[in-house]
Amino acid sequence: MNDFIFHTLDSAPEESTAILEGAQKQMGAIPGLYRVMAGSPQLLEGYTQLHQQLTHSSFNAEELTVLWQTINVEHECHYCVPAHTAIAHAMKVDPKLTDALRNREPMPTPKLQALQDLTLSMVRNRGHVDTAELNAFYQAGYGPQQVLEIILGVSQKVISNYVNHVAKTPVDPMFEAFAWQ
Repeated sequence: MNDFIFHTLDSAPEESTAILEGAQKQMGAIPGLYRVMAGSPQLLEGYTQLHQQLTHSSFNAEELTVLWQTINVEHECHYCVPAHTAIAHAMKVDPKLTDALRNREPMPTPKLQALQDLTLSMVRNRGHVDTAELNAFYQAGYGPQQVLEIILGVSQKVISNYVNHVAKTPVDPMFEAFAWQ
């Protein structure tokens, strides 16, 4: 039984409505993920704040896409993989990169591969990465700031991926063209 409510502007707690209205204005619709998260205004606000902070991090559009999709694919999130494919498309990220991420193929550059490798290690080992992994990441051109920003990204994606798993959020029509299994 799925007890999660997919809120509308009319049914959402008052504290969630401003974020839902903003999403509707920006995207033309309220994503299903937000509709579920609206049931906890604190979760919805925290998630959107994490997203905003990550988009203002040191990572560029390609790196953000690698970070998000690496986590989404590893967590097998049926909702976030297509959603972030659409986001990558909107950010003008090369579709070859998004295809490689969706299909668990090697990254096109050593630097992006280093980002994917450390991100996967963070997720799989729950933050326990060894010195050799960090050194490889640093040798690729990253530093401690980017390690911390990976943790920020993992935090954001744990929220969305887990919400989608427990709520069984259906893929929104705006993301259906990018469906993934």
